[in-house]
Amino acid sequence: MKENRLSKFIRAGLWIIVALAAPAGLARSAPMPDVPLGPPQTVQTVNPKMGVHTRLTDEVEAWKIKYTLQLVREMGAPWVVEYFPWAYREPLPGFFNWQHSDRVIDHATRQGLTVIARLGFVPAWARPADTSTSFLSPAGFERFGDYVYAFVKRYQGQVDYIIIWNEPNLSLEWGFRPVDPAAYTDLLRIAWRRAKEANPDVQVLGGALAPNLAPGGDEFAMNDLDYLRAMLNAGAGEAMDGLAAHAYGWVYPPDDPPAPDVVNFRRVELAHQLLAEYGYGEMPIHITEGGWNDHPRWTRAVKPGQRIQYTLQAYRMALAWPWLASLDLWAFRYPAPARSYLDYFTFVTPDFELKPIYNEVKRYAAGMD
Repeated sequence: MKENRLSKFIRAGLWIIVALAAPAGLARSAPMPDVPLGPPQTVQTVNPKMGVHTRLTDEVEAWKIKYTLQLVREMGAPWVVEYFPWAYREPLPGFFNWQHSDRVIDHATRQGLTVIARLGFVPAWARPADTSTSFLSPAGFERFGDYVYAFVKRYQGQVDYIIIWNEPNLSLEWGFRPVDPAAYTDLLRIAWRRAKEANPDVQVLGGALAPNLAPGGDEFAMNDLDYLRAMLNAGAGEAMDGLAAHAYGWVYPPDDPPAPDVVNFRRVELAHQLLAEYGYGEMPIHITEGGWNDHPRWTRAVKPGQRIQYTLQAYRMALAWPWLASLDLWAFRYPAPARSYLDYFTFVTPDFELKPIYNEVKRYAAGMD
């Protein structure tokens, strides 16, 4: 039955309200023309733990979403981490817009990729005025839980892994307030409960902590190992199915030994040891950000050839760690140039130029290395 003119008018009015209230990424993405999904694909790789962190959150054109995920599959990486901001999906209370996330998840699934969904980014209606998108008071935790439930329920059968928040041990990611591992654990506990209500099989990943060496009482950050210990003391081990970790190598090779006073790739081993200390040694860890940068002048960068060598070595090391479920390096491609050192983390340019690191990883995944 066709919509009558009044229904069409009301629907158009709602979309105008959403466009005005929503973050820029949502407003830009509606409407999106259809792009055929194509036949189901399978990732061919010698390393089932290989992954990348895609950045399709603000990708506007549907064909670019599809082509980005196709390139990930052709490179031989079965895992992708993608960000699905709460504010983009629920711009008004109870009013959901799933268009963009449907497109990303449908194409990722059709390419044979396993999606790890990162959830966060607070809409304006769920936080006080003049606060940042990372600010969520305890009074709003259940509201976030509602979003977790809605997301997990909608994508049951397509998304089996979710990350709750990002780098909560940094003040800027915790609403520019003092970080609070106990409060984050409360948020994690609510998210875990709501996720399991929607899909008992979904795997909830906590943490996603930023590795750093901040001293006690620092106003900007908390040492990631200290934060993880405080999380576990608050009961986080029973509120997550796995740990999301970040593992940047900076100037060090991937086999540089781990130490509490060093930030390097193998620092993730200390997080695993800490889990084991609390009786969670079998808990899987997903590295959801990490890798090396090859900017010619950045002090934390390495040479392009070193970056390729270190990346391939890291993927090989992942196979030897039974507790590591996936290694998802930052970042596959940005929708637009960052015009900073950040561009030198990518495997593919915004214009889809394949960098040498992409081709070398593809060779490795095909067993040609």
